[in-house]
Amino acid sequence: MKTLLYQMGKKKIGGFGTVEMILLIVVLIAVVLIFKDQITSLVQRIFEKITSQALSV
Repeated sequence: MKTLLYQMGKKKIGGFGTVEMILLIVVLIAVVLIFKDQITSLVQRIFEKITSQALSV
């Protein structure tokens, strides 16, 4: 009984494992590839707005 409790205490309950981390990276890469054009246009608009407002200061 004591060894069973000891083994149960050693098990990892929380946190990310290697498989979860790889799946998360794959999903993020897929989202970026799918929305590449929209992300690029959004970033360009943000930088244009920053540039125009910086010139007016």
